[in-house]
Amino acid sequence: MTDSLDRRPGAAPPPDRGASAVAADAGTRVHLVRLVLREIRLTLREPFRISSGLVTERRILLVELTDADGVTVWAECVAGEQPNYSAETIDTAWHAIEAWVAPRVLGRAFDGPWALRPALERDFRGHPMAKAAVEMGAWALAAERAAVPLARLLGGTQRAIPTGISLGIQAHPDLLVDRARAAQAAGYRKIKLKIQPGADVAYVAAVRAAVGPGVALMADANSAYTIDDAEHLARLDEFGLTMIEQPLGRDDLVQHAALQRRLRTPLCLDESITDADRARDMLALGSGRIVNIKPGRVGGFASSVAIHDVCQAAGVPVWAGGMLESGVGRAYNVALASLPGFTMPGDLSPSARYWARDVVTPEWTMSADGLVTVPLERPGLGVAVDVDRIDDLTVRTQQLDAPQSAPQSAPQSAPAGAPVPSP
Repeated sequence: MTDSLDRRPGAAPPPDRGASAVAADAGTRVHLVRLVLREIRLTLREPFRISSGLVTERRILLVELTDADGVTVWAECVAGEQPNYSAETIDTAWHAIEAWVAPRVLGRAFDGPWALRPALERDFRGHPMAKAAVEMGAWALAAERAAVPLARLLGGTQRAIPTGISLGIQAHPDLLVDRARAAQAAGYRKIKLKIQPGADVAYVAAVRAAVGPGVALMADANSAYTIDDAEHLARLDEFGLTMIEQPLGRDDLVQHAALQRRLRTPLCLDESITDADRARDMLALGSGRIVNIKPGRVGGFASSVAIHDVCQAAGVPVWAGGMLESGVGRAYNVALASLPGFTMPGDLSPSARYWARDVVTPEWTMSADGLVTVPLERPGLGVAVDVDRIDDLTVRTQQLDAPQSAPQSAPQSAPAGAPVPSP
């Protein structure tokens, strides 16, 4: 493997060679000619509740990307059904890809996958999850073409990722204790407890008493509190949590800084960190001491790695969050979590935690000691997409093609695709 295969997005090219030469050497040029959007439905093994709502079934947007040489990969948009975690939904993302993302990438040749982010950001605000689905797919396509694992193309160094579990809000502390004990027995390296007002201190206290002081526990509030709750949240300090994740507003940094000064427990920011500049602002203000990086939330891999690099330079640990992805989306999260700055267990639970049957083979698994293996034995995602399974689950699809007469060096004005009946 050559050094060029470890090239980081956004990094300057070697001083004696241009970015295009590096990309050509690595075989990572990207020339997309087709995007196929599919909505599938996957039912969760058990309902999952956070402070903003309950999920029993995932409507998942998958994207099949094809390049000019006929190489095909799959990617996933992590937007949910409702605009509760994010303003984006599966339906807004579908429209954004069709109307604005596809015209900027179809029929255009890019020197490498890192070049897609500037094209998608220029005069195009918001819609990070829609952008990420295609941008991350371009990284997987480049990895396939270069015949290297996606993790290596990103610059990953870890061969196995410590894994945590996220436990939804329960109706009673005893129910949460049962799930936490099961997670402890399964070998998870971290147990995340979703909390909200009325289901917080007593619940965390019960779990801590049950699993003992040596188990890594954290609480995730998904912005369910305000700064007026600071004294109440300070009661969580007594339980030795590794972190409290995003207790305050999703856009806030200033009040998180005020809260962090009142707590011993480190704050972890999730929704508040949307790009590398926000990470720098967090560091300057002291708003948190840990960052959860979800590539869909921040617009893709180029932004994710930029945030990772900012945090690593500052000595701030990062970890990979999850969005109830299928095995396709999990492949991207595992590849990202292989980067050296991901030093805390991520939300990378195995397929069987969520689905009776996943859409990839082999399905994602976890070792008895809480590790998920980074698939380095094959190029690209490292898992095969079960197309027959996806066909069975598909409820709508749309094909978007590059106009035949389009110049390869410029973005297009409109996608040429039209809805296609579901299989």
